[in-house]
This record gives sequence, structure tokens and C-alpha cells, in this order.
Amino acid sequence: MPEAPLIELCHVNLSYDGGRTLALSDVSLAIDAGTFVAMVGASGSGKTTAMKLINRLNEPDSGEVRFLGEPVANFDAPELRRRIGYVFQGVGLFPHMTIAENIGITPQLLGWPRADIDARVDELLDLVELPRSHAGRLPAALSGGQRQRIGVARALAARPQVMLMDEPFGALDPLTRDSLGSAYRTLHDRLGITTVMVTHDMQEAVLLADRIVVMDAGRIVADDTPSGLMAAPANAEVAALMEMPRRQAERIRTLMEGGGNAAQQARHG
Repeated sequence: MPEAPLIELCHVNLSYDGGRTLALSDVSLAIDAGTFVAMVGASGSGKTTAMKLINRLNEPDSGEVRFLGEPVANFDAPELRRRIGYVFQGVGLFPHMTIAENIGITPQLLGWPRADIDARVDELLDLVELPRSHAGRLPAALSGGQRQRIGVARALAARPQVMLMDEPFGALDPLTRDSLGSAYRTLHDRLGITTVMVTHDMQEAVLLADRIVVMDAGRIVADDTPSGLMAAPANAEVAALMEMPRRQAERIRTLMEGGGNAAQQARHG
């Protein structure tokens, strides 16, 4: 008998404003353990709303969300969130707490012994490739990229099976964003965790994810591997999305071959 998906959304519907604004319509999604899923789509398409169902930051009007085969409604919401890491744009580190205190906050809430928390902080600083000497600093003393690494470390602190990431690298400069994306994918593989990432960056989705889920107007309109979606997009809108990273790669290739400048390529692309 095949193993059940780690995460399931089953015919989920969700609306706001007393039912006047439809956010999700009959959304079904199954995610196996160890998978890296990117959710993409225009602003307002429902991708972040759908992701937040997993840790009960949103509750469906109908349908069911399951984690480990159990309806998430059966879990105490704060307890569930401590078992699922969450990283978002801007990180949200506590400014008055040291880096060690920020990383250790969830293990502390879970009642870990002090020695175990301290050891976990050191382990995670090593994991995200930051010096242990940073443990006593405040977030304001770090760069944006370093703070985002601390955000990842904090989300990993209680050894979650799932990481939810909402535009985690969106506020960073391109070089830092690319570096952190690659570093996180390495962590995902090394730790064997399951990642659901919301992003507007199609190149990021194509390069990092095992599966891309495309949303439009509260519905899933495509769900496949990056290569599958590029080879056989479900419709014209999905085709346009998947063409973006291809065009970027072609422009870069042309520039490297001496075929003009970026502005010229953009006009003719």
C-alpha cells in the first residue's frame, strides 16, 4: 500500500468578507515527504492563502487539510505551528533578543533543556554558515542576508518536518537571493525536509523546486515538474509564465556571445 502524502488539501474553499471575496475554490493538492514545491501565480491568485492552510494560519470554509494523514483541525494550532517551520520576507526577528535567543525561542517554548537549546543554536549557526560568535549579537548588527539565514535557522530549530516559505528571499539583492536560494536547497536535501515555497520569481521556482503549482483566481491551474511545465504548459497563461526564465537565459546567452546590450534584448525579446 503506497504511503499517504505528508500534506493534503482536499477540495478546499475559502472566502473573505462574509463570502463576497472568493480566495480559494475547490483546491486539492497532495505533497509527499521530502518534496520541494513552489507555488506561483499573480498577486491575489491564492498561493499564500493556500499555503497558510497547512499550519492553520488560515481556516477553510469547507474541505479538509491534512498533515501526517490527520486533519489539521484536530491539532492545537500553536502546537501545530511549532512543528512546521515558517520563513517569510523580512524575517520578523525579535529586535530586542540576541541571535541565540531568536533561534532558540521555539525549543524554549517546547520545554527543551537549556544545554540542548545552546547546542542546537551552535549547530544551526554552523548549518546556515554563520560564525558562532554572532550568537550574542542583536539582529540590527547583521546584514539582510545574514538576518534571512537566521530566519531559516529559527524555523529549523525544533526539527520540523515541513518548512513553509513565503517570498523568503524577495527583499534581498539578486546576488544574495541567488546564494541563499541555492544554500537553502542544499539544506532541504541534506535534512530531508518538505518545503512549500511561495514566490513571484519564476526563475527561482524553476531552479529550486521539484514541482511547481500554478494558481490563478483561487484555483490550481497547473501542477508539474519545472521541465514538464516548460515542455507542455496547461494553457497560454502558464506558457507565458514558463517562458520568462527561458527568455532570461536566452538574453544572458546572447549577451555573453556579444550580441548587444540588455536593453536591446528586452525590446526584441
